[in-house]
Amino acid sequence: MGDYDLTVGTLIIGIFFNTYLYGLVSHQFAAYYQAGYDDGKLVKYVQKLDLLELTHTRVDRLMILFLFLLDTFHSGAVIYMAWYYAVTNYNNPDVLSIELWPYMFTPIGTALSALLTQTFLAVRIWRFGRSRVLIGIIGALAVPCFVLGMACGIKAWNIKYMAQMVSITNLATAWLVSQVTVDTIVTGVMTYMLSRSRTGFQKTDNVINRLIRGAVQTGLFAGIFSLGDMITFLLWPETNLYGMFAIPIGRIYTNTLLDTLLSRHDLRDQMTGTINMDSMSAWGHGSSRNSRTITSRQLTELEVRKEVEVVTDNRSLSCASSDGKATLTV
Repeated sequence: MGDYDLTVGTLIIGIFFNTYLYGLVSHQFAAYYQAGYDDGKLVKYVQKLDLLELTHTRVDRLMILFLFLLDTFHSGAVIYMAWYYAVTNYNNPDVLSIELWPYMFTPIGTALSALLTQTFLAVRIWRFGRSRVLIGIIGALAVPCFVLGMACGIKAWNIKYMAQMVSITNLATAWLVSQVTVDTIVTGVMTYMLSRSRTGFQKTDNVINRLIRGAVQTGLFAGIFSLGDMITFLLWPETNLYGMFAIPIGRIYTNTLLDTLLSRHDLRDQMTGTINMDSMSAWGHGSSRNSRTITSRQLTELEVRKEVEVVTDNRSLSCASSDGKATLTV
């Protein structure tokens, strides 16, 4: 192993991966603004899933713009840091003992991205479940987590040499543990609620599955990198192994948030498209004589329940159960 594998090498790997994730975020950001979302028009869904509502407010736009600018600034800063270490001071290995400001900014940027993403997902959980207990738990953990991250970054900002980083060990550990805890709770709640919201329509369920995947990605990837950051920082604080995990975390949060928003756009496209009644799992064992294709202009109201009874005549198709009904005018 070379002399600089655990210092420059691991840092460069983290910056490479961060740059790759920033490329994905840039693509998603462009797709989001090209999707033609209407900020002023309320879109009413036949599927009554508040968690998936397609009204993109100005707050959403400002939040996404802020996160993109934050990611752009941080990604550019760490590229500058790599250049400073590996090019400008190529013949000055002593510079590796100095902590540069982009490193110190990493906890601050990550804490901001985490708070915005967790708040966004918590709002969706509230709109869907209306559970004050869940929102209270998430808020009671997310806000202190943000404060710990900011405190960690501010304290690290006053550190000049890498050997002094051990002074923030307890603060960094508390921050990363609380961050993993919040992500795990949000992931579990969203996965449970989305799983219960499946309708039986294949296209809609595919989009819901994508949202579940996004929720799992939040907890899984952010959790892996946060734990990797904590473990390597505790075991090898004199190296840059922890930077390899710490630098990309902010991009993981932004990627998750944008993927959730773009999934809502896909849901709009799927819900306003053609629905083949043969694809509905609740009718999978029924007769094909009763299958029909309904377009968005013909679809007036729909509420899907577990038990469905079909009655047809020459003009209408009705679905009813003991706790709900749907009317599809054809």
